[in-house]
Amino acid sequence: MVRIKVSKRQLRLLKVIVFVVCLLPFSFIVWDTLNNLLGADPIQTLHFKTGDWTLRFLLLTLSLSPLSRLFNVPLPLRFSRMFGLFTFFYASMHMLVWLVLDQSLSIDNMLEDVPASPYIILGLLAYTLLIPLAATSTAHMMRVMGDSWFTLHKLIYLIAVMGVIHFFWLTKLDYIEPLIYAFVLSVLLAFRWPVIKRIFL
Repeated sequence: MVRIKVSKRQLRLLKVIVFVVCLLPFSFIVWDTLNNLLGADPIQTLHFKTGDWTLRFLLLTLSLSPLSRLFNVPLPLRFSRMFGLFTFFYASMHMLVWLVLDQSLSIDNMLEDVPASPYIILGLLAYTLLIPLAATSTAHMMRVMGDSWFTLHKLIYLIAVMGVIHFFWLTKLDYIEPLIYAFVLSVLLAFRWPVIKRIFL
């Protein structure tokens, strides 16, 4: 494996830069919201923007291990936790848009919409599965949980599949973007097929 020599100071600086870059989509979303640039249906636009970035960060997280193996460079793995937490961050924004703006925090609205919308049920399940992954993402939790930590975090594959299906289900006309996500996910899952087969089959 190629060893790229990065000092602790350089790694910290690189992580700060990557962190700021990961926040840019959120900054653009806030800017568009404050300046009324979300189009005729702002809530739907926010749904798609936050959902898109959730899937992008999820796929980016899944790509780190294959990239590390493909190029024999361990450095990408240093960003697994950061990208995973940004996946949860954008997923939480996606959830808040639905809860606050779409449903107005109304239990009655949720009870009416959820049973009639399979894609909402799937999205809620995927988000629920993300919560323990985010909560146990620290090195301390990894040490405490031992092997069970790795088993738990393999749920990321199932969550990714659920996320892509969720996107397909809510798409009504243009399927190009969800098809791209499905293709990228298929390639990433192919890299990890032995692991997935051992866990789920």
